[in-house]
Amino acid sequence: MSLFGLFGRRSFQHGIHPPDNKQQTASQPIRRLPFPELLVLPLDQHIGKPARVIVNKGQEVVRGEPIAEADGFVSVPIHAPATGRIKGIELMPTARGPKSLSILLEVYEGSTQEVLWGSERDIGALSPQQMIQAVQESGMVGLGGAAFPSHVKLTIPEGKQVDTLVVNGCECEPYLSCDHRVMLEHPKALMRGIRYAMRATGTKQAVIGIEDNKMDAVEQLQTHAPRDDTIKVVAVETKYPQGSEKMLIKSALGREVPAGGLPADVGVVVNNVGTLAALGQLLPKGEGLIERVITVAGPGVKHPGNYLVPLGTPIGFVLDQVGYSGGQNEFILGGPMMGPAVSALETPITKGSSGLLVLNEPNINSETRRIWPCIKCARCVDACPMHLNPSQLGQLAAKRQYQTMAERYHLNDCFECGCCSYVCPSNIPLVQYFRIAKAINREQAA
Repeated sequence: MSLFGLFGRRSFQHGIHPPDNKQQTASQPIRRLPFPELLVLPLDQHIGKPARVIVNKGQEVVRGEPIAEADGFVSVPIHAPATGRIKGIELMPTARGPKSLSILLEVYEGSTQEVLWGSERDIGALSPQQMIQAVQESGMVGLGGAAFPSHVKLTIPEGKQVDTLVVNGCECEPYLSCDHRVMLEHPKALMRGIRYAMRATGTKQAVIGIEDNKMDAVEQLQTHAPRDDTIKVVAVETKYPQGSEKMLIKSALGREVPAGGLPADVGVVVNNVGTLAALGQLLPKGEGLIERVITVAGPGVKHPGNYLVPLGTPIGFVLDQVGYSGGQNEFILGGPMMGPAVSALETPITKGSSGLLVLNEPNINSETRRIWPCIKCARCVDACPMHLNPSQLGQLAAKRQYQTMAERYHLNDCFECGCCSYVCPSNIPLVQYFRIAKAINREQAA
């Protein structure tokens, strides 16, 4: 298949076209939500080792002050999202499922909530290694949802050489539009963040990939891109999961990351637009990540939009502010394809939370949720962007042949995009089967 796919559009093979449902929020500017009375800050908001607490119960902290430090290289610190008092350090519900050790921060109602911690940096005087250290000190992780520590991603593995920074502005998940609004409202910060990442990685060019249902963002960033073509903006086909880094590398550059490989294997490093825009704002001021933009949407939301919220804000507080309706609701943190469903309203917004969806399903009944036997239609095979055989993997999972799935059928190449489950006419929860299989294989390996 040509790099430019059908009708001359840059794309990849397979994938799906779910309704994007972005009309509710894509045209609305970012608004700030009030501060809640209590912030819940899990120590494991990122992939890697949880942060280590450096405050005590009863201690007063100011907005922006570090309250937990990085515990190793694959770890990042946590900063106070508000001025207040440490209420305690307790196990609290999180989107990951099990309760997680969290810092509880009582917010001072009378405070102006001005950021009172941080010192300006001369970015131009920093070496690439110092730049990466500054990124770690900011507590930045991938804001697209993966929450992988940004400084680790910007550290090129020994023996690898990269020449291109791919900037992910696809935002292919239905409903979500926070990255879209960031590109429209903060293009200068994004361009600064891109230059910082290029310096840290030693890349000579950057390519911003944006789905072609966001042409206003494409045009906006083209007007802010430098004329020397070191930063290019390209439109790619609107298709899920175009925002997966391997898919975007294929679409934007025509390079194919090998099975089990990393973007660095083909000379590329990938970062999300929201991540780089935040770095463009925070690094010069020497501040930490304390808030983020999330999309709050879904048929059950009364006032959908994109909101700037302090990290640690419970989803129950967000829902009280935007209003929601419906007796039978499902709450999802992130997008509907890959985001986890949550039940506890105390579950907080964390660094990796790109959205909060309220899906009310009054017509769902047990019959529509029933799982039927596989009919060998091969829709999942046609949809899988990694060219796997989800049907075969699902049958092996049913027989608990988890090792065979990994060794012979490339289970670990699956990144759980959900395309197979979406198209399955038998309602087989294939992605859930694959997650269980991977978890069991990890436990056995450990």
